[in-house]
Amino acid sequence: MRTEAFDAMASGACELEAAVWQETELLLWKPPAAWFSVNAFYTDGGLRNWDVNFERPIVRTGDGFDTFDLTVDLVVSSDLSSWRWKDEDEYAHVRRLGIVTDVEHQAVDSARDRALAMLEERSGPFADAASWSAWRWNPAWPIPSLPRPAAAGKRIVPAGG
Repeated sequence: MRTEAFDAMASGACELEAAVWQETELLLWKPPAAWFSVNAFYTDGGLRNWDVNFERPIVRTGDGFDTFDLTVDLVVSSDLSSWRWKDEDEYAHVRRLGIVTDVEHQAVDSARDRALAMLEERSGPFADAASWSAWRWNPAWPIPSLPRPAAAGKRIVPAGG
């Protein structure tokens, strides 16, 4: 099914759809110009795992923020003791389709190196992984909601990036 979605995306025949995040709570760390985000996935039992999601740098829009998942991920155990690459076959497929350009591929390769260095050095969100593993969503917090969609193609870039 995901391969079909990538084929549709490459042809321009895809549409965004409203959906609700389920099964986990997510804490996301996204440096402004980075080609990845670091995601901590939580379940009732606590921190399930870390996931470094490779994606285009974030862009502010009239609706909030926009980015684009580039399919490949680095999945890291909750205690940072092990990691593995995920969806490299899908990444190769989107490369063949031209969804990820050669320039973007070079940026992803550099981002892979940066993410692995952060993990090895225990820097960025990995610097205080024990504290992050104790984080919990507060049920008293209001449920987030997005504003109504703005006109298609309207982009707002904040000053300085």
